[in-house]
Amino acid sequence: MLEGFGQTKQELNKTITTLILGGLGFVAALAWNEAIQTLFSLFLPEESGLIGKFVYAIIVTLIVVAVSMRLRKVVGEEKEQRI
Repeated sequence: MLEGFGQTKQELNKTITTLILGGLGFVAALAWNEAIQTLFSLFLPEESGLIGKFVYAIIVTLIVVAVSMRLRKVVGEEKEQRI
């Protein structure tokens, strides 16, 4: 019975760690969002309004897609090396 408790405790610790890291990642994402918006406001005039927001969203989306593809490739290479 106690051997199951040890495994449950380990799973709980992993879950709590994942939640904490997710929260910290969210805070970092909000900080980056504000920084990038400020940077874009330097290059796009205030009159750009909705178009400026779409340009910002498209550029950020392209960056996220590129980073995601690169991370998948790196993780895939690591998995292949383990096999």
